[in-house]
Amino acid sequence: MGAVVALDSLFNGGRVWKGRPAAPPASVHPTGLAALDAVLPSGGWPEAALSEILMAREGVGELQLVLPTLARLSALGERIVLVAPPYTPYPHAWQNAGVDVRQLAVIQAQERDALWAVEQCLRSGSCGAVLCWPHKADDRALRRLQVAAETGQTLAFAWRSLSEAINPSPAALRLAVESRPAQVRVLKCRGGLAHPAPIALAGH
Repeated sequence: MGAVVALDSLFNGGRVWKGRPAAPPASVHPTGLAALDAVLPSGGWPEAALSEILMAREGVGELQLVLPTLARLSALGERIVLVAPPYTPYPHAWQNAGVDVRQLAVIQAQERDALWAVEQCLRSGSCGAVLCWPHKADDRALRRLQVAAETGQTLAFAWRSLSEAINPSPAALRLAVESRPAQVRVLKCRGGLAHPAPIALAGH
């Protein structure tokens, strides 16, 4: 039997390589909340990835998180595609948020066709961001969107019910937006641990 060697001596002597997860690249796409950016590993929305935003109900400020990034993308001439939004976008509200509405495109489709449209838009690489509101998307469907976002190097945002939080998701970032009180929680983030404390939504 070989000699017994204390693990501490190996680690402290630098004879054992200790792997560390690679830090995600710094994001150039901040969320609409500085306090949220501060706890995300990349400092904002993950690049070329699917971000999932879970809501207790619609109209709790869930869009304010993405508007600064959409405004920046539209100013650069990047196309922003909304696939099957639950309500018709109000142009003046988007303009007031700094979004160039000339860069907005809306695709109306049924649930099954909507997921296909989202995937095609993401894979094309011709969009700055693709927004969707899937109601019946399983892990396989979400994984296809994640892969498509990576392939097309495009930001993908999916708004879903908060009840989906109990199910696993391949999304690089998963947030929960709550209404009472108005706050956001980080449920999952690629490249780091989810921040345990909720973050208040400004203006609510």
